[in-house]
Amino acid sequence: MNTTVSSSVGEFIRTQRNAAQVSLRELSRRAGVSNPYLSQVERGLRKPSAEILAQIARGLKISAETLYEQAGILDRRSGTAGTVAALRADEALSERHKAVLLELYETYTREHAAQLAREQAAAPTTTAPTPTPQEETA
Repeated sequence: MNTTVSSSVGEFIRTQRNAAQVSLRELSRRAGVSNPYLSQVERGLRKPSAEILAQIARGLKISAETLYEQAGILDRRSGTAGTVAALRADEALSERHKAVLLELYETYTREHAAQLAREQAAAPTTTAPTPTPQEETA
């Protein structure tokens, strides 16, 4: 994992923590991770393991998969990052509602991509020659 990924996962954790209105000390307590270590993760100075990411996710009440994606451990789910970020940032939704909406959104985007792939596969691969003006009038 490179510094950019470490930094981005740290920034994401900080953003999620601030959105949840949780102090660094409180998240540290909830996640069972030391306060200094968590601070270093947020600043991109430490590269957290998958286990630590799962503990932090549990403390933030988000899915571990979300942090794994940010850390580059898992491939990003389908859908646009902006839509996913907007759903995650919406303070009017509970974490459970966010998870359900994200799952539905991913399902719909995956189905739409599969439908497009089927349509492209069914489309003829050869193109018919364009008729000349003489052929059109004949």
